[in-house]
Amino acid sequence: MHDQPNTPDDIDDANSTDSETEEIVVDDIEAEAGFLEDRDPEDYPSMLRITSDSEQAHRQDALDRLDRWQAGEEIPHVINFQNPSDLRALLTDRRVELLRSIMTERPDSIRQLAERLDRDVKSIHDDLQVLADYDIVHFEQAGRAKRPFVPYDTIEVSLEISTRPADDAAPA
Repeated sequence: MHDQPNTPDDIDDANSTDSETEEIVVDDIEAEAGFLEDRDPEDYPSMLRITSDSEQAHRQDALDRLDRWQAGEEIPHVINFQNPSDLRALLTDRRVELLRSIMTERPDSIRQLAERLDRDVKSIHDDLQVLADYDIVHFEQAGRAKRPFVPYDTIEVSLEISTRPADDAAPA
């Protein structure tokens, strides 16, 4: 995954219409965990949760998920961004549209998906690759074509805005 955090100058517009080469930072805990690395996408949890929590809140949530997993509950796959702008950079309007389209009707190829969304193949491919880097989109080989799919039934995005100060917030 990526190592350098974004600065405000790195992201032109979180809702841009074309794919960008922005760097998005995921928590080191999630990146190092390799939670789903060796799993067959068919065995993924039914839910993906994308959050923007402080390190402390994310750690506590991870411990809670571990307890629930040990109790036999199905737990979601969680991707956390400490910086909300990184979450927004990942989930642009175009990428959300892409995810909805794939989840609604699985395309036979990237080209078919591009035609369905009336976008060029390169921008679709670039967006899919960014989403694949975060284990959100996967591909299966269908002849010469790569068939994108999302192994989750639900993707939940959570961004908490609170009057409580963040534990790692720097003064402005």
